[in-house]
Amino acid sequence: MKFIPLNTDRIPAIGLGTYKINGPGASDIIKKAIGLGYRHIDTAQLYENEEAIGIALKGSGVPRDEIFLATKVWPSNLTEDRFLPSVKETLQKLNVDYVDMLLVHWPHHQMTPEGYIPILMDIQQQGLAKNIGVSNFNITQLKACLKTGAKITTNQVEFHPWINQTKLHNWMNGHGIALTAYCPLGKGRFMNDKKLDEISAKYLRTPAQIILRWMMQKENVIAIPKSTNLFRLEENISVFDFELRQEDMDAIDAWRLENIRIVGVQAGAKWDS
Repeated sequence: MKFIPLNTDRIPAIGLGTYKINGPGASDIIKKAIGLGYRHIDTAQLYENEEAIGIALKGSGVPRDEIFLATKVWPSNLTEDRFLPSVKETLQKLNVDYVDMLLVHWPHHQMTPEGYIPILMDIQQQGLAKNIGVSNFNITQLKACLKTGAKITTNQVEFHPWINQTKLHNWMNGHGIALTAYCPLGKGRFMNDKKLDEISAKYLRTPAQIILRWMMQKENVIAIPKSTNLFRLEENISVFDFELRQEDMDAIDAWRLENIRIVGVQAGAKWDS
């Protein structure tokens, strides 16, 4: 496993995304993922699975300090009266005393970061979160966060070879902020791409493994692919015993420009502004 250095921590570069892993069986899936070697679990208040993750963590037999646990605060809870109580409720559901990473899930559509990032910092000071970060923030919004004096350790955004995040990624690297990639496999939309199949055949690896390996060879990139399939879970974490040649890294890099009009960006988010 590759680790990305953070403030006072190291974060496993591949984690388990858990969006829509909820309801009956969710705890069992997450516990099995931990059994396969996942040590980074990502969730959010929105996902409605924090209790299931808490049960899985307790039943896994893995010590708490060996799990990097991240969760995200929904924008409606960013107000002064709701932020801290919502985090305490999250910790209760997860059955932990702290999370390793606490993120603001989306920028608030009415409040500026100067209004809620200081509360996030205070929660960190109280020891309820070891590291703090954001999700779906563009460069302008990240600048506003940094003006508060916050040590933002990561920004979680959609990132894969079919969306061009180069400007955002480069800016974040220059400011010591890691990029955490959600939907790193493009929700499977491009897994039958002929160019990807050609590279996959060259290395005798699956298309998903090629894409995740491409990310692992990027600077300060963390990936949190999601799956409920045991074979896919094992496949996604088994990318540290081979390396892509530079020519193939360059070829995959080029796809971002070819497909930017197809994928676009998420509604309301202009990553490079």
